[in-house]
Amino acid sequence: MGTDHFSFEHQASCCHTKARAGIFHTPHGPVHTPRFMPVGTLANVKTITPSQLKDTGAQMVLSNTYHLHLQPGEDLVAEAGGLHKFMGWSGPMLTDSGGFQVFSLSKIRTISEEGVTFRSPRDGRVIYMPPEESIRIQNQLGADVIMAFDECPPYPAHREAVEAATQRTYRWLTRCIEAHQRNDQALFGIVQGGVHLDLRQAAAEQLVELDLPGYAIGGVSVGEPPELIEKIVQATTPLLPPDKPRYLMGVGTYREMAQAIAAGMDLFDCVIPTRLARHGAALVQGERWNLKNQKFRRDLTPLDSTCTCYTCKNFTRAYLCHLIHAHELLAYTLLSIHNITELIRFTQAIRKAILQNQFVAKFQQWLEPSTSSS
Repeated sequence: MGTDHFSFEHQASCCHTKARAGIFHTPHGPVHTPRFMPVGTLANVKTITPSQLKDTGAQMVLSNTYHLHLQPGEDLVAEAGGLHKFMGWSGPMLTDSGGFQVFSLSKIRTISEEGVTFRSPRDGRVIYMPPEESIRIQNQLGADVIMAFDECPPYPAHREAVEAATQRTYRWLTRCIEAHQRNDQALFGIVQGGVHLDLRQAAAEQLVELDLPGYAIGGVSVGEPPELIEKIVQATTPLLPPDKPRYLMGVGTYREMAQAIAAGMDLFDCVIPTRLARHGAALVQGERWNLKNQKFRRDLTPLDSTCTCYTCKNFTRAYLCHLIHAHELLAYTLLSIHNITELIRFTQAIRKAILQNQFVAKFQQWLEPSTSSS
């Protein structure tokens, strides 16, 4: 399962919380945790180049099995030398199993014990994906970390349905382990269980017994309020091994990441930075700014004077406002560069604070419960 090529090095712990700083060692380099990971669904982080992505401080990048299977196909990616060479990214990579995408295709898919059958939203063809197929595709794609194929229950859902999905996720995981063929790829298991903490506990305990290279908490950010996400993370994280990396899937706001780090999580991903950029919005020190707003039209100051990204060092708020109103593609690139840098800077600052034992003192405002989107 890739254990010989991967390790988690613990560096420091917070005295007041369960926050920790560490290094996740992979075949394509280290990931200094805690860390935000940009999402590159189709082997690209939307609107920016790998060189620009590197300049944001990104270390590990995500791609998606489901989308790459539909286009261009894993065979072509393998022929090109794997995802790293195909997209020109030399750092660590992770591929999602496609389980979340299957969840989002609820109107065009059918789940059985054997796997999932769905119609491609691209051309309508019928596709059958059992856990073994997800792993086969990920083995061909060649990312450093691959995710087990799971069933992500929606919110809200009846307890019986969540329990069935959680148990099926475990059975599918055992099949993923059996199908996994490469020891230079780490297979992570995913803890499901919805908002039911006893189901989360039982699932975590089952997964830990399998001694996987890393563990993820999935099935959050699917519609439940922030306070429930916080409860799930606080209850589940301590059950995961301290000597393995812990990944909270689909979370990328300041408050959610800070609270999860306080619970002991290490890795995060979210499409927020590039999605907001494509809507003309910027993340500035935890706030969301709509650059379409006329108040920025004649504002000749940097987007964020404390930020060292390419956008903030070279362009004004007025220029970004102009690009957005002119529907210029450069606006999306410049905002994506800044937004990704912003979230990585935030997790890097937390990492530094943990190493200096100042996490709570410096980030107290983000550790307090809130239902805001900050």
